[in-house]
Amino acid sequence: MNQAVKTIAAVQGAPSAAIQEMFRALAERWRPSARLAGVIEDSHGLADRTRCAGLLRSIADGSCYPIFQDLGAGSTACNVDGSGAISACEAVRRDIVAGCDLVLISKFGKLEAAREGLMAAFIAAIEVGVPVLTSVSPASYEAWTRFASPLFVTLPAEPDKVDAWWRAVRKNREHPQNQTPEPAPWVDQGLVR
Repeated sequence: MNQAVKTIAAVQGAPSAAIQEMFRALAERWRPSARLAGVIEDSHGLADRTRCAGLLRSIADGSCYPIFQDLGAGSTACNVDGSGAISACEAVRRDIVAGCDLVLISKFGKLEAAREGLMAAFIAAIEVGVPVLTSVSPASYEAWTRFASPLFVTLPAEPDKVDAWWRAVRKNREHPQNQTPEPAPWVDQGLVR
């Protein structure tokens, strides 16, 4: 039997904008053969701003959820607006309930590390067993590991590697008899007999 493919993948190794562009291209490639839910981050389009929070765009229907507050040109303060992330999160959760094959969530970042932002969407996808693809900011990697270990695999920001992961996940989901499930962490710790 084959080892089960981990159905949660975290992409790292490139700037956030490059990863979001890769996610957009992969979503377009996968859309004809898979039901996708989730959000991808887009720029706010304000060239004279130093921070990069922008908006989240729904993969399912193209709706936009602003996640920035315009603090003015030259501001170096954090400009993330959590209310837009909460609205996006609720939309993703509705899409998960409606049914999907993959949840693609732009990033596990500062808000999610504080158990806010899109965290409820991550939890909803994991609870119903839908594969999750995301990126993780380096500053939030420790919080991500506490949340998702040992259920995830880290992938490089290379489209071919991410696509290979998705093909392996789909193959294993189509043929679950070929999987050896990973034991739950509490079994390894001898907490269950």
